[in-house]
Amino acid sequence: MIEEHHEPLWKRQFLPLGLTVVAFVVLTALIYVEINILNHFTDDDISLVINPVDVLIGLTIYLKTAIDFAVFIGHLMHRNPGTKNRIAIELGSAFGNAAGTMAILLIWTFFKEVRWLLILMLFIAAIVLFKLAEDSLEHAKDAKHHPKWFMYVVHKLDRALHFFNKFTAPLLNRIMPHGGMKASSFTKFWPLFLFASSVPFILGLDDFAGYVPLFSVINVFGFAIGVFLGHMILNILLYISPERTIKLVKLPAIALFGTLAFVALGIYGFYEIIHLIGS
Repeated sequence: MIEEHHEPLWKRQFLPLGLTVVAFVVLTALIYVEINILNHFTDDDISLVINPVDVLIGLTIYLKTAIDFAVFIGHLMHRNPGTKNRIAIELGSAFGNAAGTMAILLIWTFFKEVRWLLILMLFIAAIVLFKLAEDSLEHAKDAKHHPKWFMYVVHKLDRALHFFNKFTAPLLNRIMPHGGMKASSFTKFWPLFLFASSVPFILGLDDFAGYVPLFSVINVFGFAIGVFLGHMILNILLYISPERTIKLVKLPAIALFGTLAFVALGIYGFYEIIHLIGS
């Protein structure tokens, strides 16, 4: 059981959810500080005006990764029950997502014309997403009483992803030493915090790097706030009922859908790389 019913409600629910909101406020303040610092070193200042439309765009774009985030968090929740671990996962994922966003903002500000840096970021994000796609099939491969076509698709996908990931494994082992989503059971707070930040960091890179062309027409600050807000909302919805989240994520159909979503994002990352090289 994920929820520790012997604990008071405020500790089991209100404390973790409250910390999620606090994390959103702190991260918004951090990116505000980052932009203020960056504005001292650039000729064209980044606007700090918050436009609701820009926030909505950031929120919408972030939510396209909702299934990927839900699958990843669902796996962590299953392997790391308890309030302390829940807080580590919530805060780690929030700070990881923000770190990816802030890293791309830093690179975009100073190296707008150095495309190889963005290409490198997108490449790393893409190969990690393909590894997560393979890991996401864990529950689908063990499915029983499913149609033959379903199992055929699962096994073909698993073989194709395993073949691809075999070539990127030497690099992936350095980027994700814990091995994706399979080896994700921890006994201490900070190792779990750091691991929980890893995939949201990659998703933050993928989201922000993929939409760099938008920065010429939208306010980056508002866009980033929308991304952070989307992450906070998704975190809250996932943790209102942890047991249901875990049951949902373990469904073979959801596992397959999560894999397809990871693959789609990975392919989109390679599309963006080709676009940057060709433009």
